[in-house]
Amino acid sequence: MSNYRIFLLSALIVLSTGRWGWSAQSSADVPVTEKTIAEARASVFGDSREGGPKESEYVVGHGDVLSVQVYGEGDMSAANIDADRSEKKEDSLRSGSSGAQVRIDGRISLKHVGDIDAVGFTLTQLADYLKKIYSSVYDDPIVTVVLVQGNSQRYTVMGKVVKPGVFYLDYPINLVQVVARSGGFTEWAKSQIKLVRKGPEKSNELFNGNTLSFDYGDFLDGKELEKNVLIKPGDIIIVN
Repeated sequence: MSNYRIFLLSALIVLSTGRWGWSAQSSADVPVTEKTIAEARASVFGDSREGGPKESEYVVGHGDVLSVQVYGEGDMSAANIDADRSEKKEDSLRSGSSGAQVRIDGRISLKHVGDIDAVGFTLTQLADYLKKIYSSVYDDPIVTVVLVQGNSQRYTVMGKVVKPGVFYLDYPINLVQVVARSGGFTEWAKSQIKLVRKGPEKSNELFNGNTLSFDYGDFLDGKELEKNVLIKPGDIIIVN
């Protein structure tokens, strides 16, 4: 066998071994030190979180399903959600989406870097954060983070509506729409609604502390229309 053929065969063996050896590695096969994580977090948030995310920006929460992609390398989710998982309980998370799900500890599992904090970041902040972490794996990686399914933002409807319960906040919705989404008032409802919001609305004169009172009858008469406010995550709506 000529020297050229020996060289070519050796090169193919090395390339093949390197390729398949890499793909067989675990989800935490590149050591990401606490220093690297701390520096990445500091570069995203700075010394503090003052001037944090705008109200219009989505903040990642527990149960959310995220798509994390590195350009040219594909999906980085270490364990995809089973898209065919069926809901066996009324309060279980919705099925039908695949990606990296934020666990109860606030982390997601990603290929090559292991478990990474995700709760509290906006999607843009998380992409910047992961870019710095994946820089220990890839040369100048381009990381994108997309919300596949928002499971963390919910509101609760209680009282005299046809279908009370806990609802996902998938889109902007106001008080009147909340009642409609819950099937409308029951026969004996007095159409008096209270909205309880976590933390007082200091700059909102419509609220008395953390509570807003809404009269549907007045609303129909064209009174106090401004009280038909948009719902926020964690709101509790009680219909009397």
